[in-house]
Order: sequence, then C-alpha cells, then structure tokens
Amino acid sequence: MTSADPRREYDAAGIMELLPHRPPMLLVDRLIDVVPGVSALGIKLVRPDEIFLQGHFPGKPVMPGVMIIEAMAQAAGAMAIAGQGPEDRNKLVLFTTLDNARFRKPVEPGDTLHLKVATRRKRHPFWQFAGEAFVGDSLCAEAEFGAMLMEPGRMAGKS
Repeated sequence: MTSADPRREYDAAGIMELLPHRPPMLLVDRLIDVVPGVSALGIKLVRPDEIFLQGHFPGKPVMPGVMIIEAMAQAAGAMAIAGQGPEDRNKLVLFTTLDNARFRKPVEPGDTLHLKVATRRKRHPFWQFAGEAFVGDSLCAEAEFGAMLMEPGRMAGKS
C-alpha cells in the first residue's frame, strides 16, 4: 500500500501537480490545513481582472455562483488526490452531482474566498463532499457535491 502525500499545504504550483486545471480555470490559489483525502481549506483571492467578472455584471461585478461551486470542487478534488497513492495521482476528478447548493452573499473583486471542504463518504471511485465558501466570517455559499476518479484515457469519446 502506498501512502498519501504528507504535505499539509500547497501553493498554486502544488495544486497543479494534483489537478490538470490551469489559469484561467484554476480557481484555487492555495490549499492549507490539508488532511489528505479528508478535509482542506482552499484560498481564492478574487482579483478584479478575473475573466468571469468582465461581464458579470458591468458596474457591479460579482463572482458567479457556479464559479464558487467550481472553486469548492477543485479544492475538494486536490484534497482527494493528495490522499491517493502515487499510482493514482494521475487520475482526473470529474464532477458527478451537485445537491443543496445555496448562495448567501455576493463575492466581489478583492474578496478572499475561504473554501472549507470535507469528504462525506467515498466508495471507490466515487466520492461525496461538503463545501462551504466564506468571506471573513460570512457564509457566501454551501453545497454538497460528488465526483469520481477516472483515468484520463477512459473518458467517454476518448481512445
């Protein structure tokens, strides 16, 4: 049996070792307090020049809710892959379900988004997560979501 990655903190370069996402779709700047495969805290600085803010909304930009959910999913995916042995670290984490999503407060340019994610259950290759997004002490969004680990070559339509 191989061991999980022992690091408890990842910068953007470390996250890119775990996930295939790259800017502008990489939505987590740092991952801290990582308990591989169990829980983590993702950090996302919402910069004024983010591509998704350019048209959402002119004069009053806010981070789209789906991007907040994606940021939570990326934090959870990186945490899950960090909990795998080296032989499974090349797998993709593919979103499968989204439940009980709630959006409580707008996230604006300049905000620092704290993404608390935790594994609820796993049954290989399926995982269930819970996530909460905060700015300061204010809960901005929450959701439960599922994902599956898959070999990159096994995706539908790929040979």
